[in-house]
Amino acid sequence: MRRKKMGWFDYLNIIFLFIMISVCLYPFIYMINVSLSENIYVLQNSVTFWPKGFNLDNYKVVLSDHRIWSGYKNTILYVVLGTFISMSVTSMGAYALSRPMVFKKTITMFMVFTMLFQGGMIPTFLVVKELHLLDTIWAMVLPGAVSVWNLIIMRTFFKGIPKDLIESAKIDGLNDMGVFIRIILPLSKPVLATISLFYAVALWNNFMFPLLYLNKESLYPLTVIIRNLVLEGQFQNSAITGSSGGDAIIDESFKFATIIVSTLPILLFYPFIQKYFVKGVMIGSVKE
Repeated sequence: MRRKKMGWFDYLNIIFLFIMISVCLYPFIYMINVSLSENIYVLQNSVTFWPKGFNLDNYKVVLSDHRIWSGYKNTILYVVLGTFISMSVTSMGAYALSRPMVFKKTITMFMVFTMLFQGGMIPTFLVVKELHLLDTIWAMVLPGAVSVWNLIIMRTFFKGIPKDLIESAKIDGLNDMGVFIRIILPLSKPVLATISLFYAVALWNNFMFPLLYLNKESLYPLTVIIRNLVLEGQFQNSAITGSSGGDAIIDESFKFATIIVSTLPILLFYPFIQKYFVKGVMIGSVKE
C-alpha cells in the first residue's frame, strides 16, 4: 500500500500543532524547572527550559507538612468513592434511557433542561444543609454525582450495541440487570474508561464544594490544602531565611513544587486508560 505524500497543508498542521503543544507544556515544564533549581538561579530569574542546579529542598518542605498527606488521603477517598457512585448512577441511567421505556423523551427533556438552567449556589447549599450533609464526605460526592452530558454520551454508546445481542441474552434467561452487568458493561470499556476519567479529574480538582460544604480541616481535600499553602504561605518546618526579596522568590519555588505535587498523580494515571479515551469519546459522540 502506497503512503500518501504529505503536502504543504500537512506540514502547516504539524507546525501549528507543535506550537500549540509547546504553548501548553511550557508553563508546566517551567514550574518543574523552577521547583528543582537552586535558589540563586531562581533569584536571578535565569531558569528557562532546564533546571539549573539540583535542589529537592522545596519538595522536602512541602512533603514534610502533614496536611499534604491528609489532603492526599481525603482526595483519594473522594475520587474513588465519588467515581464509583457517579459511574454506577450514570451507567444505570444511561442504560435505562437507551432501552424502550415509558416517558423516556419527557425524562430526557427534563435532564437536558438542567444543563441549561440550574438552581444556583445558594439553593444547592440549602439543600445540602437540610439533608445534613455538611462536614461529611457525602457533601463531596453526592451533589455533583451525575453529569447529564456524560450520561447522554454513555446512553448514545449503549444505543449502538446491537439489539439482537440483548434479545438473545434475554432469551437465555437474563433479566435487565443481568443483561446490563454481563453484556452491556463488558462491551462498554472505552466509554466507561472515558467517563470515569472525566469524573475522576473533576473530583480531583474539585475546589468549590469543599469551600462551601466543609468546615473541618481534617476533611479538606488536596485542592484546599494547596490553596492554603500557596496563598497563605502556611508551611510547617520551613527553613526560609534571608531578605524579604529572597523570600518572595523562594516562596515561588515552594508554590511551584506544591502545584506539581498535587497534579502529578492524575497525570500519571492518564496513560493507563489513554487507549480507551479517544475511542470512547468518538463513539459516544457520533452514533445515534
